[in-house]
Amino acid sequence: MTAQFTRPAAIKLADHGERPLAEPQRLTVLGATGSIGESTLDLVGREPERFEIIALTAQCNVEKLARLAIAHRARLAVVGDETCYAELKQRLSGTGIETAAGEAALVDAASRPADCTMAAIVGAAGLRPTFAAARQGRRVALANKECLVSAGDVFLSEVRKAGAELLPVDSEHSAALQSLAGAERTAVERIVLTASGGPFRCWSLEQLKDARPEQALKHPNWAMGAKITIDSATLMNKGLELIEAYHLFPVGVDQLDAVVHPQSVVHCLVHYIDGSVIAQLGPPDMRTPIALALNWPERRTTPTAKLDLVKIGSLTFEPVDAVRFPGPSIAKDALRRGGSASAILNAANEIAVDAFLNANIGFLDISRIVRQTLEHAEARGLICATQSLDDVLSADREARALARTVIESLN
Repeated sequence: MTAQFTRPAAIKLADHGERPLAEPQRLTVLGATGSIGESTLDLVGREPERFEIIALTAQCNVEKLARLAIAHRARLAVVGDETCYAELKQRLSGTGIETAAGEAALVDAASRPADCTMAAIVGAAGLRPTFAAARQGRRVALANKECLVSAGDVFLSEVRKAGAELLPVDSEHSAALQSLAGAERTAVERIVLTASGGPFRCWSLEQLKDARPEQALKHPNWAMGAKITIDSATLMNKGLELIEAYHLFPVGVDQLDAVVHPQSVVHCLVHYIDGSVIAQLGPPDMRTPIALALNWPERRTTPTAKLDLVKIGSLTFEPVDAVRFPGPSIAKDALRRGGSASAILNAANEIAVDAFLNANIGFLDISRIVRQTLEHAEARGLICATQSLDDVLSADREARALARTVIESLN
């Protein structure tokens, strides 16, 4: 049965109004050493008078975390991996910067009063800290996919309860937000997210059988971490983004679609019932949506390259080949199953991507493992409603174990 839109959207389509900055914005960056964190701090460093850094976190990249904490005069630096704490403490000795380690410390960092939290911890490890940030009732700039993919309804319940402001950092969802500005829900016909097609866009099914990790990591347009780059190669990232869009915007499953756009210039197209299509265009640089999330509704100058459509010459679009790249269709199927299905999909994909990066499975096995994990989970009655974060994390653990079993059956 097709899921219908019956709940309030996370993002209201209304004018937020001007909010002039009277004093520096207190900012916490969860996942400061990743690509989103680095881009965020690059923007901060260009206008340091506009920001006060409350906390920076990382998993275990101590050298980079310490350097960033000193450069941006952070009050607190936290590593998730407790075995890295001694080195962090030593590197920041005498700086006056507080240090801490462990999962509880990440949650504490996210709970410290801040006007905006950049939630950029990758994977399920980012769930508890991002939930804590939302409970502050201030702004969350969301780059962690799992909060919406794995815990969408639960997370949005926390956001609404706290009265927090949720702004997307993904370029596609930022583009949708801009293209929907001022729109009535009933006027929106569908939302189409664009995909670059990744490094294997023109590869045949036979070629994809032999695709290697080092080839999949060579994205033609974007500089990203290994996990999301592989997701881009399989187009599972677009599936995950469709799930996020379902929770963020006032549309049903069948009003969401994806299209391949190799130039990565158009990031989203919103189709309206009167035949109009409104799109957002920009260079493939994450600093543009990050800057908008940090400063919304204001726009600030960014160091990104200026878009020159004449120089580009042409923009092309292609349908997603569901045979070679089934990720988006699998994701929409998970949405229709409802409950914990999206959490199971996400966990299975993480396990499969890791297995591929370690050369334990083939490229085409990634989507196969995700699909089979969903099927096995449904057969065992594991797809059920999630009422709390603990329910989500339980589904995540069960799915990971099940995905590993599926992988073993392939070998």
